[in-house]
Amino acid sequence: MKIRNSLKSLRDRHRDNQLVRRKGRVYIINKTQKRFKARQG
Repeated sequence: MKIRNSLKSLRDRHRDNQLVRRKGRVYIINKTQKRFKARQG
């Protein structure tokens, strides 16, 4: 999982990427390509 300052650019890398907020953190998750995972905060 990548830890990034900004996730907007990572969200556009794959069409199934989703931006979710959990417990004060922002995550990129992808159900089809599991390698696209990132966290902010």
